[in-house]
Order: sequence, then C-alpha cells, then structure tokens
Amino acid sequence: MFLTIGKAVKRMDIFMRFQTIISFPKMIRKSLPWVIFLTCLTLMVNLSVAAPAIIPRPPEIAATSYILIDAVTGEIIVEENADEALPPASLTKIMTAYIAVEEIMNGNLSLSDQVHISEKAWRMEGSKMFVGVNSQVSVEDLLRGIIIQSGNDASVAIAEHIAGSEDAFADMMNQYSEVLGMSSSFFMNSSGLDTEVYYNTMSARDLSILAQATISRHADYYPIYAEREFTYNDIRQTNRNSLLFRDRNVDGMKTGWTDAAGYCLVASAERDGMRLISVVMGTASEESRAIETQKLMTYGFRYFETHKLYDANQVLTNVPVWSGRGSAVDLGIKNEVFVTIPRGQAQSMEATVDVDEIIYAPLADGQIMGVVNVTLDEDTVFQGNIVAMQEIERGGILKRFIDWLTLLISSVFG
Repeated sequence: MFLTIGKAVKRMDIFMRFQTIISFPKMIRKSLPWVIFLTCLTLMVNLSVAAPAIIPRPPEIAATSYILIDAVTGEIIVEENADEALPPASLTKIMTAYIAVEEIMNGNLSLSDQVHISEKAWRMEGSKMFVGVNSQVSVEDLLRGIIIQSGNDASVAIAEHIAGSEDAFADMMNQYSEVLGMSSSFFMNSSGLDTEVYYNTMSARDLSILAQATISRHADYYPIYAEREFTYNDIRQTNRNSLLFRDRNVDGMKTGWTDAAGYCLVASAERDGMRLISVVMGTASEESRAIETQKLMTYGFRYFETHKLYDANQVLTNVPVWSGRGSAVDLGIKNEVFVTIPRGQAQSMEATVDVDEIIYAPLADGQIMGVVNVTLDEDTVFQGNIVAMQEIERGGILKRFIDWLTLLISSVFG
C-alpha cells in the first residue's frame, strides 16, 4: 500500500485552483471560447510543475584531488580524484588532535595534564611550537600548538604521552582510521613530516570523513580550529589558515605543505544553516589553496542547501490495526533526517510510504513497518524505515473475531 504524504504546498495550491476552474457551472464553461479555455487549462497544468533547479557545472579546481561535502548529511556535492591516496603533510595533525580529544573524552587524558617534552620532540624540524626540551607542557597548550601553530614538536610530544612512542601512536592512528571508515589512509608518524624513506597517505574523501567526525563528535573542542593565533614561550604565531582572516563564514580547519604533498587545506564554513567541508590537495601555493577552496565553498552555498526533512519522532501517517486493543497506529521516523538538495527546491519533494495493506497486532514500539521514499524530480533523496510509534497489544478473543469477520466480509463484498 502506497500513501503519498509529502506533496509540495505550491503544487497543491495550484491544483486547487485548477480544480476550481474545471468545476465551473457548465453554462459558464460553454460561454468561454474554447481556445481561451484550453490555453488557461494548459497554463495551469504547466504551473503545477515546479520549475527545475538550474545548476551550472562545478568550477574548475586547480588541485590534484578535492572534495566538497555537506557536513550534516555527508552528501558529496563535488569531487575529483577523491579516493587517491596522497601525502597529506600537516593535515595528518587533524587525526593526531582527534585522538587526543578522544582520549580526553574517554577519561584517559585531561587538558591540565602535564606532558614531558622528549629530546626527539624538541628536535623536530619544520613548523614548531617551540617547546623546551625536558620541560612540562599542558595538554591544552599542546592541542593549540598542534592545531593553530601546526607544531611538529607538539605532535610528537602528545603522541609519546598518549601511546609511549610515536610508532605506537601511529598504530593507534591506523586503528582509528579503520573505525572511521577511512579506507585510503595509512599513518607512520603523528606530524605528517615527510622523509626520504616514508610518508603518511590520506585521500581527500578520508580527510572529509575525519573532518566531519571532528566537527560532530568534538563540538566543545572544534572552536580551537577557529582561533587566529596562539602565543607560547613568548612566541606569537598566527593560524596558517588564511581563510579565517578573509571569510567570516570559515571557522576551521587545517593547512599542510611539504614538497611531496604540495599545498593542502581542509576547511569548514557555515552559512544560513548549512555547513560545508572542503578538501583540496596538491595545489601550487598558499594563495592557490585558499582561492580553490573559496571556489568550492561559493558553489556549494550558492546552489545547495541543507534541508531538515523530518523531526525526531515525527508521525508521518496513521493506519488501521486489526486484532489489537487499539484500532490504529501512528507510523513515523525515530531520528532527525536532513537532506542536501538544490537551493529553493524543498517544496518540490514528494514522499510515499510503503506499508502492508493489512496490519495485525501485536506491534512493538519502534517495530519496523515499512519504508518512506522521498523523491525530487524522480531522484531519490531519502529512503528510510518507518516504525510503529506506540505499542499495540493483541486484542481479546471477541475483538479478534469481530475484526476477522469484518475483513472476511470486506474481501467478499469489497
């Protein structure tokens, strides 16, 4: 049994006007010239179909690999070579920070813990937080050193503190990568610093997955990625993400550069209730990675939107129940549902519910009863289970007999 439950409001309004026209008294209709009548009729039918969204092709992006996703739905808006495993340079540090925050959330670490700085951490080359050898530095300061200053020394220090050695921490990184579904990533160090012998690998898709997990799981810590500067040891360093200084919608995340990786950037921005995550890898310069990222963000925000389709525990329909103590049951969605759609097309979506024609008790609260399909221009934008929103116990013998008899009569004379 299919039940249409989500007709667009605009289409229904026009349909009502159309019905008004064709229900005029016969003598009035006969008095209208047929040409005018048919023209009006055709116009109303054409208006009843929402204008399709006109979306230009995505911009050309000067990068080896890139991806743009909706941070809420995970919907991919644009991608190119997104599964290619590439050296990520300091984008590696997003995973390093992710594990540190997970350790804090699991109670194994706290922001106030003091971390001993080994000689290995102190001697790290490249971008540095400038921690002193054999000094004690708080986890909170190291997190900022990793995220804002992109400190290789801070990365090694936190890795050694959490896992005992950087090699052991790299093993943790690979395990977390597997749990998150990052299928094209492999880690050998915590900083992303390349050597002649080895370097880490990550794909643009994996980085978008990691960024999405960071934003959703670590909401209390994510604001660190938006901080524009951090001073440690009287050395003030600005955040290397230049978009934080030129686009008010951007609030993270991380830059990277090595000879092997080129210039890379993972960025996230929020505008008008929509959050996007972009990843560009292998661009030619610092300016290029910012420009190419802005191209992706502009395209995503201009032509797409995040639409809340259903609230948690939203009832979609009510259907009869036979042989139960109750005569009907509400069917609905347990969790919130968001979809990514072309901007301005929300009212053109239609939903159908597919459930059994005859439903018998008993029913458990939350029992899967069927499927809801939401389409836009014949494309499926959401498909999910609908469930019973309350328990319906089995009825007594008399109730079951009456319902059985009713159904029998209905089948014979229906």
